[in-house]
Amino acid sequence: MDYVNAFWVGGLICVLVQILMEKTKMMPGRIMVLLVVTGAVISAIGWYEPFQEFAGAGASVPLLGFGNILMKGVKEAIREQGFLGLFAGGFKAGAVGCSAALIFGYLASLIFKPKMRK
Repeated sequence: MDYVNAFWVGGLICVLVQILMEKTKMMPGRIMVLLVVTGAVISAIGWYEPFQEFAGAGASVPLLGFGNILMKGVKEAIREQGFLGLFAGGFKAGAVGCSAALIFGYLASLIFKPKMRK
C-alpha cells in the first residue's frame, strides 16, 4: 500500500502543478518557489511529518520535500544557535542535496557532451 500512496500523492502533486502551468500565466520558476514555500509552511505548522508518513516518497521527492528539509534545518539551527540559526539552518540542511545536484549534473555533462543551443 505504501507504493500506491506514494504514486497517487506524487501524481496528484504533479497534476496540480501541470494545471497551474496550463491555466495560469505563472512561470515555472515561480511555481517551483511556490512548491518549496508550501512545503516549508506545511512543515512549520507540523503537518508535513504525518503527510510524509502517509505518502512516503510521494511527499518527500517533489519540491515540497525540499521545503520541508529547509524548515527542519532552520528549526534545528534556531534551537542550537538562537536567532542566527534562522540564517544558517536552511543552508546547512539543503547543502547536500544542492551539492549532489551540481556534481551529478557536471558528471552527466561529461558523459553526454551537451551542445549549446543557437
